[in-house]
Amino acid sequence: MPLGGARQRTILALLLLTPGRVVPVDTMVDTVWNDNPPTTARTQVAICVAALRKIFKGAGIPGDVIVTAHPGYVLRAQDHRCDSLEFSSLVRTAEQAAKEDRLPEAAHGYAQALGLWRGPAFAGVTGQVIEDEAARLEEHRLNAYDDSTLVRLGLGQHQELIPELRAMVREYPLRERTRHHLMLAQYRSGRRADAMETYRDARSRFIDELGIEPGPDLRELHDAILRDDPSLAPAALPAAERRQQQQQPVATHSVPSELPPAVPAFTGRDEELAALEGLVEGTDGPVTCAVGLITGAAGIGKSGLALHWAVRAAEHFPDGQLFADLRGYDEHHEPASAHEVLSRFLRSLGVPGEQIPADLDERVSLYRSLLTERRVLVVLDNARTYAQVRPLIPGRGECCVLVTSRDQLEQLVAWPSPARVHLGPLSEAEALQLLTTIVGDRRITPARADAVRLAELCDLLPLALRIAAARLASKPHWTVRYLVSRLSDERRRLDELSQGESQIRASFALSYRYLAEDAARLFRRLGLLDVPDFTAWVAAAVLNEEVLDAERLVEDLVDAQFLDVVGVDATGQLRYRFHSLLRLYAFELARRHEPEADQQAATVRFLRTLLTIAEEGTRREGADSSVMPHSQIQRRRIESGLMDELLTAPLEWYEAERLALVASVRQAARLGLAELAWDLTVTTTDFFAIRRYTEEWRQCCEVALEAAYSAGDLVGQGTMRYGLGTLEMTSSLESASPHFDAALRFYEDASHQSGRAITLRCMAMIDHNRGDLDTSMQRYAEALAIFQEIGDRRSEAHTLNNMSNTELARNRMDSAMRYAVDAVRAEEGTGSENSRNLAQALHQLGRVYLAQGELGPAEESFLRTVRIVKEKSDSVGLAHALLGLGETHLATGSLQLAEATLTEAAEIAEDSRVPLVTGRINLVLGEVCRRLGRPEEARDRLLAAQDKFVEVGARAWEERAVRALGVLVG
Repeated sequence: MPLGGARQRTILALLLLTPGRVVPVDTMVDTVWNDNPPTTARTQVAICVAALRKIFKGAGIPGDVIVTAHPGYVLRAQDHRCDSLEFSSLVRTAEQAAKEDRLPEAAHGYAQALGLWRGPAFAGVTGQVIEDEAARLEEHRLNAYDDSTLVRLGLGQHQELIPELRAMVREYPLRERTRHHLMLAQYRSGRRADAMETYRDARSRFIDELGIEPGPDLRELHDAILRDDPSLAPAALPAAERRQQQQQPVATHSVPSELPPAVPAFTGRDEELAALEGLVEGTDGPVTCAVGLITGAAGIGKSGLALHWAVRAAEHFPDGQLFADLRGYDEHHEPASAHEVLSRFLRSLGVPGEQIPADLDERVSLYRSLLTERRVLVVLDNARTYAQVRPLIPGRGECCVLVTSRDQLEQLVAWPSPARVHLGPLSEAEALQLLTTIVGDRRITPARADAVRLAELCDLLPLALRIAAARLASKPHWTVRYLVSRLSDERRRLDELSQGESQIRASFALSYRYLAEDAARLFRRLGLLDVPDFTAWVAAAVLNEEVLDAERLVEDLVDAQFLDVVGVDATGQLRYRFHSLLRLYAFELARRHEPEADQQAATVRFLRTLLTIAEEGTRREGADSSVMPHSQIQRRRIESGLMDELLTAPLEWYEAERLALVASVRQAARLGLAELAWDLTVTTTDFFAIRRYTEEWRQCCEVALEAAYSAGDLVGQGTMRYGLGTLEMTSSLESASPHFDAALRFYEDASHQSGRAITLRCMAMIDHNRGDLDTSMQRYAEALAIFQEIGDRRSEAHTLNNMSNTELARNRMDSAMRYAVDAVRAEEGTGSENSRNLAQALHQLGRVYLAQGELGPAEESFLRTVRIVKEKSDSVGLAHALLGLGETHLATGSLQLAEATLTEAAEIAEDSRVPLVTGRINLVLGEVCRRLGRPEEARDRLLAAQDKFVEVGARAWEERAVRALGVLVG
């Protein structure tokens, strides 16, 4: 059928990619217009779909081919044929036939599948999604062709294959598998020289275009052709008969069974075991043997998993099981070489000692020749390098190799295989099961909470858990809680887990000794920090290096299993973390090998860098803490590009670093770095306030206050008492007052003017809420004079805003409006377009407009406020803004809209735990319910409001609630 323009073809292609499944309109828009759609994009998509439906109907196709289904459209696959689905089905059928050695059926199936292709998939259709799918389908076609060629070679069709294989090689010169088949077909057709020329051409192209040699399969085939290896001849017997012959009893000495005993009390790892089953599934006649890799940190249970699976899978390998500990991390012995391992393996496979070649290459050739027609499992434990492993991998046949390593072995990862397993800690349930199995249900089950804590202290590492369980099992008079108490002391934990034959410290040391010096230094210094996780700039700070250099070393530690990658945070940065036992080991090494001055310098450098970034984030956010008292600590210079990268969205950076900030305040306080402790707290205060992290806010203030007290730091003490006061203001005015009184005394003793001013401003707010409006204005005026004297425009704007609120409460409309307008202008004059302070000023301006009955400007001000606070996820600010908006709706008589807006505000305020705001919202909701004729509900709202005002000690508001109740009863 002729289709319309490019857009119709693209939309139809998207629907064909997933027949029977919904394709969202947004996906269609992004694909058609490449992420730059016009405003009418969704309408144009609908027009294209309508045109396609018309084309289908015009072609006489019954029913609806394309149906609407939220959030997009579906192509109905019923009663229709889709060639890509048929292709996949035919390929699967052919693959199964080949697997079962039904080669003629397999060849016919592949021919049918490849016959469906009449050109490139989705020819002429553009869009990244379509182009990616076209490339995937083309790769599927090429794989099917190669699989078909392998089957036809098995049927002896080598001469017929040569012309089409040569054409394919010309079209895809870097496709190794196709060249492999061409070389084999040429060799089997008696054209040995042509096969060698095909290899030389491949090697020349690979070196010139890619800078690498051809892969191992091509090289091994080249070597086999050179020595006329008998295995290259066409098989005389069907594979099923060959397999039956291989399974006949052979001499005992040639069927090795070298697997050590499986680890006792093996627990969990169900997903990992299921992944390893792919190795067994991959032994039914692959071109190359299946290779699996298990990686993970020291003590994570790699060897235990490998042996547990190997013992379970041994029945699938009737020709034997080989095992070698490659000693890649043994500090007492040199790593095992392939030369010595091959010598033992060859003896195990029945080769007399005098017939074992001395040359390594000859040993490899003999080893691979012996395994070509056998099904043997090879387990290589504790590999350190790919060079140790490579000669021990069989070249072809139905063998399987399973490797364990603490390193990633990148070359091995590139090997085709169905099993790549990276081990993490056990789950809590698995850890408890392991403890129960070793110690016994009678002691573990009644002490479940203590057992969970024991598992946490062992980092859920199988080795550490086994050591702890063995200690409990050997000391029946110990309770689980007693061992927990011994491990809870961080200074002794590694000692407790490093007794007897198994030692956690020794396990870590085996990996640490192979670290390069600069990576080892980073490992030690990171152990000095208390942060739960971190990004690359932290590593740069402790090393005093550039971030890119530090990031390389961090990745070295990840590869060596010393660090885990947590994920990508909201700023797009990779985050890393230690297991707690490894952090303790790193800290122990730092204390032993790093001079005390270097330890102190690295820690302070990190804290200074953290303060620098946090302070810049606050400045970019236009938040209040930029006007707070700050320490004289020298900030650390940060490269501008990195700063921009981290602080694209400052609040998201704060969110990502929240736990690290809290931990750093605690560490600074513990180390006696009082200024860093309280300054970090000040700088983070607005973030805590916006996101309502009140508990973290309180903790930081309290520990920093204690540090400032110990240091005799008056400004620090005043600032932390001020912080506690502002925190208490959200829940209790009475609780806040003592903190502000103390803060004012500290600031006056230190002659700190800005500190005095911000404290007076908060005290004025309390006076206002208590109903003492005259005192409130006096304090505001005193604070305003100080801010104007020191040139603090942002604080001046904030104070003007509060003065407007007080004048409004005094019913002085002209001065309230003047202060509100001045506050907005002053804040906008600082260059802030969406700061929290501007939101507060706009909110107050809206309140004045509302009081004057100018409802249009009031609504506009409140809506601007809503936009700003929503962008910042400022829940408290949103509750305030919605309260004002709801009051405006009430004033216009839009009672249902007012109720909906205020109900949303009440839910947000309740979740944010701000009782004063909750009370004010309920006060207005009471009036809304009264006007809607629901007096009982109105009464409940007003009583709830009164309770909140009593709770926080807001007497003026309490009186309003009482008056409203009187009107209701009236």
